[in-house]
Amino acid sequence: MPTREEIRLGQKGKPRTPKKKHRIRNTILIIIGLIVLAGVGTGGYAYYKMNRTITKIQNPSKTTKKADQVTSAKKPVSYLLLGTDTGELGRDYKGRTDTMIVMTVNPKTNVTTMTSIARDTLVDVNGQQMKINAAFAYGTADSALEAVENLLDIKINGGYILINMGGLVKMVDAVGGVDVTSPLTFTTEGDDTQADSKSQYSFTAGQSYHMDGNEALAFSRMRHSDPNGDYGRQMRQQLIIRAVLKNSANVGSLFNDSLLTTLSNNVQTDVSTTSMKNLAMSYRSALGNIKQDQMRGTTQSMGALGSVEVMSQTEIDRVHTAITEQMSE
Repeated sequence: MPTREEIRLGQKGKPRTPKKKHRIRNTILIIIGLIVLAGVGTGGYAYYKMNRTITKIQNPSKTTKKADQVTSAKKPVSYLLLGTDTGELGRDYKGRTDTMIVMTVNPKTNVTTMTSIARDTLVDVNGQQMKINAAFAYGTADSALEAVENLLDIKINGGYILINMGGLVKMVDAVGGVDVTSPLTFTTEGDDTQADSKSQYSFTAGQSYHMDGNEALAFSRMRHSDPNGDYGRQMRQQLIIRAVLKNSANVGSLFNDSLLTTLSNNVQTDVSTTSMKNLAMSYRSALGNIKQDQMRGTTQSMGALGSVEVMSQTEIDRVHTAITEQMSE
């Protein structure tokens, strides 16, 4: 079992800064990698530029060819969306996947479902108990995918998309900002997740806000002022994702060179160009109709692991059933 010190250190042994531990994990960029073609069309030069970027971010796996067959046949497809806490704020260590979302896209029901998995979920990886966000830190993106599959007894047939913190502000700004209704009243000032934010913001429950990239970042990464803790943050992350998907439908600027460079520097995926094109052509309606879910456990203390989320078998079965139904043809 990893010691507390091993957990605190990244892959290269570089210490994580405690006060910067709980940042938004740029889930938005994860989604953009999937839907950008759908939003702006497949014109010749635009497609050439996107294809050039995709080539830079691709890391084919055993899932890639199977995923091509699934999306070519227009069958329901699932992805694991992973976000690390690196790539911004001076962080260059490997990091952990503190955002983990199973996304299912069903072109027959025209529904996309995002199911968040708590980063502190207790799992067994190769005989060792650890938090699920450490599966990537001690292994690879495939290790994280396998941990999720084992936890939920599912098969993710589309692959993974991994994104770090870098580029969030540019991506939100590229779609002209996002419109989001806040689910609670809070101010970002005083929350240590906002320690190095450029600005501080206040939000009122039930009020709609048009957010630029910086405000969306602050809205998404606040945790300690939320009565639901990390579960509340998960839902706010999903609200931002939905808003970006909605706004990206008519934004041709997503194909500008600087933005594509941002993607290539911050994204890794085993999703092929073929699958992305299939998504754009055949899954567009489903990608525009998003439902939200999250897996919820109970908080327990586990010695060197600290605070963990223990999922009951009842909750595991519920999420397993929901995802399986979403993947039915």
